[in-house]
Amino acid sequence: MSESMDKVVQVGEAEVLPDLGDFPIDDGILAKFPPGTKVVSANRYGLSQWTITARLHVRFPDGQTNRYFLKTAKGEVGRRLMEGEFHAISALHNADNLFAPKPHAWGKRSGPGPETYFFLLQYIAMSDRFPDPNQLCRRLAQLHRNSVSPTGKFGFHIGTCQGRTQQSLGWESSWTTLFTKMLKHIAQEDNKTNGHWEALDQLESRIFSHVIPRLLGALESEGRSIKPCLIHGDLWEGNTGTTFDTGNIYIFDAASFYAHNEMEIGDWRCFYNNIHNKVYTRTYLKNYVPNEPKEEWDDRNRMYSIYYNILYSVNHGSQGTSIRQVAFDDMYYLVDKFAPFTAGEGPPRLDESQRVAFPTEADHTATKFGSAESSAYAAKMRAGVGS
Repeated sequence: MSESMDKVVQVGEAEVLPDLGDFPIDDGILAKFPPGTKVVSANRYGLSQWTITARLHVRFPDGQTNRYFLKTAKGEVGRRLMEGEFHAISALHNADNLFAPKPHAWGKRSGPGPETYFFLLQYIAMSDRFPDPNQLCRRLAQLHRNSVSPTGKFGFHIGTCQGRTQQSLGWESSWTTLFTKMLKHIAQEDNKTNGHWEALDQLESRIFSHVIPRLLGALESEGRSIKPCLIHGDLWEGNTGTTFDTGNIYIFDAASFYAHNEMEIGDWRCFYNNIHNKVYTRTYLKNYVPNEPKEEWDDRNRMYSIYYNILYSVNHGSQGTSIRQVAFDDMYYLVDKFAPFTAGEGPPRLDESQRVAFPTEADHTATKFGSAESSAYAAKMRAGVGS
């Protein structure tokens, strides 16, 4: 549609060109722009599992134009999603304005129908190709190293969302305390969503009472300390983009909070993402070496991946059953290493006949773009074979 159309319709305090796309723009959205702003076009754009997305093109009263990426979601879950992402992206953008798009506003849509919330941010034309490991990991390490918690503590001022699930944050002086609170919350949500599993409950109790205090507590004992680092919180390849014009990598769809920096790449251990390719983890560790005790880095990475895998189980329900089993196996591994049960005390382990295959449609590596390493491991998991 031509941008030279001069016929406009008055909507609230802003002007909108009629019938310029397939995505309706209402007063609630328009109120986030100066009076007299004209909508040039608004069209559905991109794919999202939890939200409806669009690209909005506006002309301001001074004649300047700009494009925005627009997300909407319904109900209380939608409010938490939009508010949380606005604050997460704001923190990332403020820390590095060339690593995260600039957020514009969030709010509630007007008009009839169910309550619906939205989030507006800077539109950047990007490719969805896999991020370059060197650039991504260098800039991610720089973000982690340079970011400063506003309270000096771990956490965040609101509960950001990973998928459609809100995280249990707030502020804590101890990383061990915050991580325990976060994992307990997600374990409770998993129990609500997927049902009680007595063996998993026994392992979780052991993880909380023995393993986390020992494994993560070592980061903050014997004179050691770790800094709260701003992390993205849901960093897989689908939440990155590479600009067409400069090749600059941006990160988005964030679930940010201030954490131990190694928490970020616990998500990269998850086999169903292409960022599982070890080149990413190896490259990150070249830019930000593991904390002491270094010999326990892989165990901490396994612990952090448990959090992301339980979250996956919560967000995907029955489709995530096999991932819940991966978390079970990883918990048992850590219990065996750091706080083993006495003979006959522990819950039964999974046998191969009990394993559920991971669905191909949920596997991001099951494409022609998947790395050989990630694809092979994912194929093993789809067959229901334990790690």
